[in-house]
Amino acid sequence: FDILLSFITLYLAYALRFNFEIPSGFINSFFIAFSVLLPLKLFFLWRLKLYFVVWRFFSLSDGQNLLKAHLYMYASFTLIFLLFPSLFEPFPRSVIIIDFALSLLFLGSLRIFKRLLIEKSITSSIKKTIIIGANAQTASIIKSALNQDIAYYPVCIVTSSPEEESAVGTYINSIKVHKMEELEDLIKIHEVEAAIITAKLDTPAYQSLFDTLSHSGINEIKKSKILGDQHEKLLDLSIEDLLARYPKDLDSTKIASFIKEKCVLITGAGGSIGSEIALQCEYFGAKSLILLDHSEFNLYQIGEKLPHTTLKLCSVLDNDALESLFKSNSVDIVIHAAAYKHVPLCELNQKNAIENNVLGTKNVIDYSIAHNISKVVIISTDKAVRPSNVMGTTKRIGELYAQNVDSQNTEIVAVRFGNVLGSSGSVIPKFKSQIENGGPITVTHPEITRYFMMIPEACQLVLQAASIAKGGELFILDMGESIKIVDLASQMIKLYGKEKEIEIVFSGLRPGEKLYEELLIDE
Repeated sequence: FDILLSFITLYLAYALRFNFEIPSGFINSFFIAFSVLLPLKLFFLWRLKLYFVVWRFFSLSDGQNLLKAHLYMYASFTLIFLLFPSLFEPFPRSVIIIDFALSLLFLGSLRIFKRLLIEKSITSSIKKTIIIGANAQTASIIKSALNQDIAYYPVCIVTSSPEEESAVGTYINSIKVHKMEELEDLIKIHEVEAAIITAKLDTPAYQSLFDTLSHSGINEIKKSKILGDQHEKLLDLSIEDLLARYPKDLDSTKIASFIKEKCVLITGAGGSIGSEIALQCEYFGAKSLILLDHSEFNLYQIGEKLPHTTLKLCSVLDNDALESLFKSNSVDIVIHAAAYKHVPLCELNQKNAIENNVLGTKNVIDYSIAHNISKVVIISTDKAVRPSNVMGTTKRIGELYAQNVDSQNTEIVAVRFGNVLGSSGSVIPKFKSQIENGGPITVTHPEITRYFMMIPEACQLVLQAASIAKGGELFILDMGESIKIVDLASQMIKLYGKEKEIEIVFSGLRPGEKLYEELLIDE
């Protein structure tokens, strides 16, 4: 193409010079000029790597190299002409300037046209996308889209916060930035099929944005996450993003001073709460961790994440094992998370639930007092408030024992909170599984509500409560607002069900199940 266009531009240069009536005497000089100019042109285009650029990556820097190549080639041609003028006679010197402009225009247009053609073919095969957030990640996402690294093509950008208002009306990689108020109109105008969130939003903002996008027919919503190597990864917007309550009153300094250089024993360390507390204790600088669990697989899993810990495979009902454990280790803090917590299973296996949750808790407290452990933390539940089931009752008995036992030199504190998002046996993994299998989603009652919190935040608050406790207290975590489970199911269908028709079926309350949970008996 460059050879063909070079011939055409030189001919046009001659034609323009002679008002499209080239005298026959100049035909010979035309071919001589072309035979000298063409090798120079090809050499400098090759030398400046313009034949190594992938068409769809032709950029402004490559355009600058194209200009440099033309400057070099026409400067070299002019030098040859000045050294050997007789070779070109007769030759109109203005042709050099005209051909320079035409060649730069034609060769540059060829490359731009090819890139536009490729980008158009890309946009026809992937989803038109709106980006929420005008920041550095936005530019990176657009570049990934143009490189076909992701199956999305950004068509517009909207701001996500007042701090980004100054960007309204500007362009990021040739894509205009709009106000958030224009979101719904932009979706209609550009026929948007997907959304990518590059902004850092809190839970209410995620919820509001999700509602707006869902209402506008956008079912595919991604969020951009920075990985360790500074590369972005697109993740599905999760139900945790919409429900999570991130506490603003966490005091990391106090937690670190409480945990640092201490030997911490965690019972039920393989469970959802126990394993996260173990990870948090490691993060906050515990001198050593003793992880106790009666499930081999759960203990193995947390042991793989924390290889430098002591793993104890035993039950909190095993008095000999507990006695040996406390005797052979200088424990500073005990965090008791071992418990049976599934309400219907505890109803069906009442003897086991009572033994594990009541006697197991009593054993841990008694051995801690006997061995002068400085602090014991009992993990409790909102189901202990006015308990209507065996599980809640056993946890309430544990709280009462912790508050009324003669603790001597041991400070004993109980921490009570509601459901944690994604814990084993919780409703969210169950709903996800039901959606993946095509439904239906089973909800026990249309009015049933629950409190939710993210596991890491809940566990950090447990440690913070323990750090400020003086013994005998019962701490209650602020779980935010309670959520209707049927609303949760509807949101999860929108998030994970995409175009599937998934039904919600009400199965009736299970034995011992409450319609709503309470965090306090009264104000």
